[in-house]
Order: sequence, then C-alpha cells, then structure tokens
Amino acid sequence: MDAFEALGAPTRRQILGELKRSPRSVNDLVDALSANQPSVSKHLKVLREAGFVSVRGEGQQRIYQLEPARFRELEAWLAPYRQLWTRHLDALERHLERKEKRR
Repeated sequence: MDAFEALGAPTRRQILGELKRSPRSVNDLVDALSANQPSVSKHLKVLREAGFVSVRGEGQQRIYQLEPARFRELEAWLAPYRQLWTRHLDALERHLERKEKRR
C-alpha cells in the first residue's frame, strides 16, 4: 500500500499518534481511541503492511511500535518540497518587508 494511502485515514493517524508516545497493545489502542477492536486491528494491519509499525509478541499480547525507517523514507521524499516552500515563503517575507519599508 502507498504510504499516503496508509496515512490518509484519520484513525490510522491517531494510532500513530498513540504509538509515538510508547509501544501499545491492541487493547491499549482500543481504549485510547474509544474504538472497537476489529477496527483498530484492521488499521494496524494496514500500517504494518505499509511499514509504519511493527509488532512483537509479549506474553499473550501483541505489542505495536513505530518503525522509524519508514518515516525517514517519507521525510526524504518530502525534503525537496519543504525546500521549495521555504524558498517561496522566504521570498514572500522579503517582498512584504520591502513593501512595508516603502510605506
């Protein structure tokens, strides 16, 4: 699944937000999101298949955690666009400063 498609669902972004705080079990995520278990499990499967989370067994629980490598890939892809916007915003700032000085 495409990274942006995986991140497109608000519930999946909420799950990532929870996992950013600490690794969690499905039940922890169900409680935190006030969602039902099948729905959370479905979203976790999508995030796992897209490489954003991994899962490990801990006793009888499955613990989900973020996978930083996938976020680094996304960051690398976004970097040129961020630079483009920074240049445009810097140019706008200079333009507005020149305009203000003329007044």
